[in-house]
Amino acid sequence: MKVDVYGINGQSTGRSVDLPDEIFGIEPNDHAMYLAVKSIQANKRQGTHKSKERGEIKGSTKKIKKQKGTGTARAGSIKNPLFRGGGRMFGPRPRTYSVTLNKKVKALARKSALSSKAAAGTLKIIEDFTFDAPRTKEFATVLNNLEVANKKTLFVMSGADKNLVLSSRNIKKANVLDASVVSTLDIMSAGQVFMSEASVNKLKEAFSK
Repeated sequence: MKVDVYGINGQSTGRSVDLPDEIFGIEPNDHAMYLAVKSIQANKRQGTHKSKERGEIKGSTKKIKKQKGTGTARAGSIKNPLFRGGGRMFGPRPRTYSVTLNKKVKALARKSALSSKAAAGTLKIIEDFTFDAPRTKEFATVLNNLEVANKKTLFVMSGADKNLVLSSRNIKKANVLDASVVSTLDIMSAGQVFMSEASVNKLKEAFSK
């Protein structure tokens, strides 16, 4: 699949690159993408929630009233969950929410996400570029030239260029990532994806392993 290469001025460079069909032209597997996104989001959860149960709070264990004849429910301790200040019944405990996926499912999910964006026309190839120093204004100009200033945009580059990352950091809807760490969630969350020419080759190498 041949696609045009755009410059950061928003115009076509006259060159084109051949995107491999086995990465950008497969039938998207919705279930694999769902599993990958679920795994990423679940792995972000800390799982440190905890509430005290009746055996963990301070309080007397003396029986506070007689067993029968009061007309109310039995109560053996002030730490009874029915009383104010008592322990919580079946409260949350620390746990891990992590979901493990095998490499083939992760790779299929990323290929499906890239193919989905390519089919929808929201994936474009741009020339490799960088800045001499971090400049938010220059990066904003690039977004304006590409007509994505108000869209959630992902730039996939070959290598995490420090100046590019710092230039985009103050722009809320823009994100710059290295091709080796971009995830299915990153791709699917973006309204428009731009990939540098070098990042395409980097993805080819990553998927060939």
